[in-house]
Amino acid sequence: QEQLVESGGGLVQPGGSLTLSCAASGFAVNNSIIKWGRQAPGKGFEWVSMISHVSAWYANSVKGRFTISMDNAKNSVYLQMNNVKPEDAAVYYCAKETLRGPGTQVTVSS
Repeated sequence: QEQLVESGGGLVQPGGSLTLSCAASGFAVNNSIIKWGRQAPGKGFEWVSMISHVSAWYANSVKGRFTISMDNAKNSVYLQMNNVKPEDAAVYYCAKETLRGPGTQVTVSS
């Protein structure tokens, strides 16, 4: 059974850093396109980054601040968030096609 589980969310100060993890099971991440998206209260869902074994993509809202990476040995995908802004506060999800994890909450506050 294919599954994705996010972790690493929490409270971060504006300008701080946080790394989110997405652990996959039932399939190999290096054979897939894995996406990170977020849902903030009162806002629409936004895809922020995606990665395959050949390329990565970032939304303009996070370009230059977030870095996506893949660890084939751990079958996981990571989202390194730097210079976090208040507007980054959201529940973050990783996804493969229609499969999505339960999400991890990122709160931005001083």
